[in-house]
Amino acid sequence: MTTVKHAAAAEAEISVASLRQLAERESGCTRCPLYRDATQAVPGHGPTHAALMLVGEQPGDKEDLAGKPFVGPAGLMLDRALKDAGIARDETFVTNAVKHFKHETRGKRRLHKRPNNYEIERCKIWLDFERRLVKPSMIVALGVIAARSLTGRTLTIAKVRGKPIELAGGTKLIVTVHPSALLRIENETTRHAAYASFVADLKVAAANARSPAAANGT
Repeated sequence: MTTVKHAAAAEAEISVASLRQLAERESGCTRCPLYRDATQAVPGHGPTHAALMLVGEQPGDKEDLAGKPFVGPAGLMLDRALKDAGIARDETFVTNAVKHFKHETRGKRRLHKRPNNYEIERCKIWLDFERRLVKPSMIVALGVIAARSLTGRTLTIAKVRGKPIELAGGTKLIVTVHPSALLRIENETTRHAAYASFVADLKVAAANARSPAAANGT
């Protein structure tokens, strides 16, 4: 209850009327230490009133440099899967639960590190604003970090995968794997099967997504 009150108080202090304003607020975010080592905050990207929202974990190295979500190898995998699922990426809103790239440096490489619960909670305010502005009818959580940010609890993907879950306000949620997980599968047969399952999850989300006009019965 205390966490909810603090979140509400924090939102009350921030005035955001558009995605552009939201991106500006995110660029100056110091709510957790991740901003110190990241190049920039990476805001969500897509149309203001998309019926479908995709939420990943956090920006990767490529995204941190470009300032846009899902432009690296995982983004290419996502683009391919969206196409195979019959979903136009430019009609979806794509974002992350955490807006700064968490990493450790090894030599010249910046290696991904998973955000902790504190970082997820501190960044949730921005995802909440995105949901409020975009008003998607369907959200796809790509991985457990996104699922935790959206539901407030730790979920096991195998138990809830591909089954629409209703969130507060009537928005539906589909939980699936993060596309980066597919890239880590070495066996070709296993990877092909996993990819097919991922596309199937996206098709379920698309079938359950409705435009704002349709959702209002207009």
